[in-house]
Amino acid sequence: MPLQDLTPQLRTRLNKVERAVGWFVFLATALLLFGFGYYIYHTAERKGWFLIKAKYFTYVQSSSGLNVGDDVVMMGFPVGDITKIHAMEPGSPYNVRVEFEVRDNYFRYIWTGGSYVKVNSADFLGKRQLEVTRGTNGPAICVTQPAYLKTIPELQQLITAETGRWQLYQDILDANSNVVFGAYTMLSQSNLEQIALMNLASNSICVFDNHVNANHVVASWHRRAHRYENLQPGSEDVRLRALETPPISDQLQAMVSQVQSALPGILSLTNKLATVLDNAVYATSNLNTTIVAAQPLVANFTALGSDLRGPGALGLWALGTNAPFQIEGALTNLNTLLVNTDTNLNQLTDEIGLTLINVANITSNLNAQVQSNSNLLGGISKTVMDADDLMQGLKRHWLLRSAFKTKAPAKKK
Repeated sequence: MPLQDLTPQLRTRLNKVERAVGWFVFLATALLLFGFGYYIYHTAERKGWFLIKAKYFTYVQSSSGLNVGDDVVMMGFPVGDITKIHAMEPGSPYNVRVEFEVRDNYFRYIWTGGSYVKVNSADFLGKRQLEVTRGTNGPAICVTQPAYLKTIPELQQLITAETGRWQLYQDILDANSNVVFGAYTMLSQSNLEQIALMNLASNSICVFDNHVNANHVVASWHRRAHRYENLQPGSEDVRLRALETPPISDQLQAMVSQVQSALPGILSLTNKLATVLDNAVYATSNLNTTIVAAQPLVANFTALGSDLRGPGALGLWALGTNAPFQIEGALTNLNTLLVNTDTNLNQLTDEIGLTLINVANITSNLNAQVQSNSNLLGGISKTVMDADDLMQGLKRHWLLRSAFKTKAPAKKK
């Protein structure tokens, strides 16, 4: 039906529906554009499109497992990605050149000392990954402060006007190549006077203003010159040396080759083990025969042990059944002998005492006769007297006193 044939009421309703559909399409398009813009912004933020990037490159033996766009990691964090991989020209001492970028502020961890690239295996399927190590000493390789060449008089004027802004952008070496003032040393009038006295080959020194910071990498460190130099358009990226480990496939192949070379020895060892097991079986069978033959001996030892369990069983087994009675009789006789010996010893002691008493009487009589007879030789008299004194002394000695005792007369009942 043509639009002009519609009634005014239907025409009014149709205009409202058209406006609603238009607004819906406009809002849907706006939401779509907003979502697409947010996706682009989020991707750019994730990829680091808004961050400062420093470009580096390294040389590797093989590009196996490396692809453009792969992450570059540092301390376990993704800090950049690989931008280009290509083979070197024929005759070059290097095989493959890998170029990559490191985002801010991770490239500020890359210093001249201790920073290098490790090519590690990422999985067991041959995937590899670049890992940049954190620097330990020395200046940063890439910086965002531009370098300036200034003469010492110019720096003296700048330091007077702008204190605490100008720092060295190079190492000041003496005649023996020792570092006197290192990079990033804050300049002062005294430092400049010492540098002027060193009579450097160049009248200018490299410095930077710590209040000026660009939004991209503008200078890099040159090892031979011991200074920073500004990057020029088309200048080459900074090189980092690589420490490359063989891919997993190469390591597995080397392992398989080693196993193949060791396989004959393993087979020989298994044959020797089989021979040893056969000998062990033969020795076991012989041992079984020996054990069967030793069973009567074990039975005899068991019976002997049962006989020796009771008290006195060992004596009965060694001496016989009459041994206890014989030993008891021998002990009784020995006891009787000891009692008789004690009695005989007492009797012998008494007889010795009587003998000594008789001898004492004889000597006392002899002494009396000698004293009464003055014609005897004086020597004999003296001898007898000495003998008497000896006997009297023996009577008084504590050890022989009991031998000279006289028995008391028996009391009458």
